[in-house]
Amino acid sequence: MEEKNVQLRENKMGVMPVNKLLITMSLPMMVSMLVQALYNIVDSIFVAQIDENALTAVSLAFPLQTLMIAIGGGTGVGVNALLSKALGEREFEKANKAAINGVFLAVVSYIIFLAIGLFAVTPFYLSQTQDVQIINYGTEYMTIVCCCSFGMYTQFIFERLLQSTGKTFYTMITQGTGAIINIILDPIFIFGYLGVPAMGVAGAAVATVIGQVVAGIMAVIINQKKNTEVHLRVKGFKPDARIIKSIYVVGLPSIIMQSIGSVMTYGMNQILMAFTSTAAAVFGVYFKLQSFIFMPIFGLNNGMVPIIAYNYGAGKRDRLLKTMKQSILYAVGIMIVGFFAFQVFPTQLFSLFEASETMLAIGVPALRIISLHFLLAGFCIIIGSVFQALGNGVYSMFVSMTRQLVVLLPAAWFLSKFGDVNLVWFAFPIAEIASLVMTVIFFMRINKSIISKIGQESVKEKAETTFDD
Repeated sequence: MEEKNVQLRENKMGVMPVNKLLITMSLPMMVSMLVQALYNIVDSIFVAQIDENALTAVSLAFPLQTLMIAIGGGTGVGVNALLSKALGEREFEKANKAAINGVFLAVVSYIIFLAIGLFAVTPFYLSQTQDVQIINYGTEYMTIVCCCSFGMYTQFIFERLLQSTGKTFYTMITQGTGAIINIILDPIFIFGYLGVPAMGVAGAAVATVIGQVVAGIMAVIINQKKNTEVHLRVKGFKPDARIIKSIYVVGLPSIIMQSIGSVMTYGMNQILMAFTSTAAAVFGVYFKLQSFIFMPIFGLNNGMVPIIAYNYGAGKRDRLLKTMKQSILYAVGIMIVGFFAFQVFPTQLFSLFEASETMLAIGVPALRIISLHFLLAGFCIIIGSVFQALGNGVYSMFVSMTRQLVVLLPAAWFLSKFGDVNLVWFAFPIAEIASLVMTVIFFMRINKSIISKIGQESVKEKAETTFDD
């Protein structure tokens, strides 16, 4: 027992030089996220070769897929923050309870989306379009994705357990393997190679879920063999309402934030379909392309959050601040690169998706206009994750809700009334300006009430109230 405690006291999140620690923990996640972004784009590239309606069907699926990711990712954020903070405070039993209850919540999440896959996918598409071919394509695709989402939720929770203890290298292996399998299987199942019957859009879904299942199995095995700081005890397990509440104190705002993104994309699809289905396909292509910019930052976040939470629990304010500043620097740099790529190469980017002249006419100005908000988004994303790591995810939730529902969607609707689809895209930079203002205000508040007091005895009491109430 003493040997185990010594090992935990020397966790690298509390002692390694901050910049090296951040790179060590984030770089594997950033690489794996880039691979994830690659396979998302490859999916659409292959689907676009079927026809434009197939690409539109996959684009219209985005709100429901975003919701699935919101549930899994948000729950993982809560588990990650609670577990890392418990380790920082040397509360090892609480860390183990956070882990096993997180697994339980992953099972519940799968059951929910199994039901959606069986009963709600067709009504979901009917609410967006009356085109029979788009509905058929989309129903085939999302029924498979929802009903087989057990692989995705297994992958989500067990990768988060690895992240929570600083073992992000292994998550790069699991995510990378799943993504590569998806990329390899996409053309085989979509077009029917190597003796496999051509499945069309359904084949893209099959390739996706196989990759997720393999990654999920790998994450379980690696946790059992390598993650010695977390012990999952299934025997005699009963859901712990207090632990689950603590998980969702942090995780629920993240779920709501990403679910708001689902509502936003659904609303934008409605606005754009009023112009043409091609405009909705352009919006879907934009989301695939922007994932190459945003996914590395989300990987950076995944490495940053446990560092912030651990040092918050350990009362090390200087390390927390250094982590935050370095993360902002890297995020802003990535966003600047993305901005220039979207400004200079929009035609080349759309050519990856068999873009027609009509799609290019809509898509090229769309990328140039929307990417204006990249210049502000890096700072806002990092600070929003800092709020979550400090147990104040409600700030992030409020910023996201205001940005996407109060500003972006109404602005897009208003601009659409002028009859020019190009004006609709300006809703994104307008909303990002509002997000920046709110993020700065909330950060000033949290800096005064929490960050400036870290290391003082009162902070531990405040932290316990934040996570345990």
